[in-house]
Amino acid sequence: MAFSSIELLGYASSVMVALSLMMKDIVWLRVFNLIGCILFTTYGFFIDAMPVVVTNSFIACVNVYYLAKMAKGRARGQHVTSK
Repeated sequence: MAFSSIELLGYASSVMVALSLMMKDIVWLRVFNLIGCILFTTYGFFIDAMPVVVTNSFIACVNVYYLAKMAKGRARGQHVTSK
């Protein structure tokens, strides 16, 4: 059974999102999830599935927002939680 490049991209996306859900550290969770969302968005474009593109693009933006917020808090010396 041979997989196409597009199918492999879809599987890689799923693996990254699944791995993100195993992270104890919220920063790593968001980083892995962001990578998975970017891969899923690309996959969605290739298979012409706009619901996949829109949903994962939104989730990627949420991840970027919170990663930036956590980085800003750490730069100020504050302990940042997921609240």
